[in-house]
Amino acid sequence: MEGDNKETLLRNVEPQNHGTKEDNLRGKVWPETKKIETKMAYEDAIAGLQKLLSENSELGEAAATKVRELTAALAAGTEKETFDPDERIRAGFEHFKKENYEKNPDLYGELAKGQSPKFMVFACSDSRVCPSHVLNFQPGEAFMVRNIASMVPPFDQKKYSGMGAAIEYAVIHLKVENILVIGHSCCGGIKGLMSIPDDGTTQSDFIEQWVNICKPAKTKVKSECNNLDFSEQCSHLEKEAVNVSLGNLLTYPFVREAVLNKTLALKGGHYDFVKGSFELWNLDFNISTVSI
Repeated sequence: MEGDNKETLLRNVEPQNHGTKEDNLRGKVWPETKKIETKMAYEDAIAGLQKLLSENSELGEAAATKVRELTAALAAGTEKETFDPDERIRAGFEHFKKENYEKNPDLYGELAKGQSPKFMVFACSDSRVCPSHVLNFQPGEAFMVRNIASMVPPFDQKKYSGMGAAIEYAVIHLKVENILVIGHSCCGGIKGLMSIPDDGTTQSDFIEQWVNICKPAKTKVKSECNNLDFSEQCSHLEKEAVNVSLGNLLTYPFVREAVLNKTLALKGGHYDFVKGSFELWNLDFNISTVSI
């Protein structure tokens, strides 16, 4: 009778599979939870599974464990199903308004008149590396541009006009005093650049073309760090790509002029969110007024 009860209970919580009853009880053959097909609502399914656990003390340990796993997985699925992006946006703004905007009327009163940021910041679009959080920038402090791998292309009025417009506006109109380019650990864009075959084969419409902006950095890393494994080479490339972007900034005439006049400084940075560290450096470009 005990064996029959176990088999009946298992039929109530598991989809059909081709393993034996003994294998199922030991957990050797158990389909992935995400493949479970049920017409019941998530809440009803969870309630039913919990009832099995509470009312059937004869349920085997292995089967009981699986029921608990199913319950947890279904509960997690319920959380995902109930996520409301609109509500998240509204709640986020309400929090900002209450905790920041309404508590700093003087700051936001000044910002309503205009902006005069000290920094222009290039950062990666990666959701883990927002400069406002990492460097605690307050509203009005930093004029930001974010893109894949925080790269700055060389001056090109047609190909990269959007980037050129941002740099021109920051340097000429906002008169920022510092341009900071930030790389970061575990950067997918840098990994993508490092993975591009030597023959230049591409697999996307835009990504490879974009990250190839810093191909000179890749060439340098592969030459100087060929004894290191792939992940270590990527770590080096994260910083070398920043240096290439800093060099590319000097191809913009108004940036070069401001650097020569010492009204603008170019800085490189690297944020390691694995170690919780930030590295900052300046490059000596040895710039002169002599035309080359």
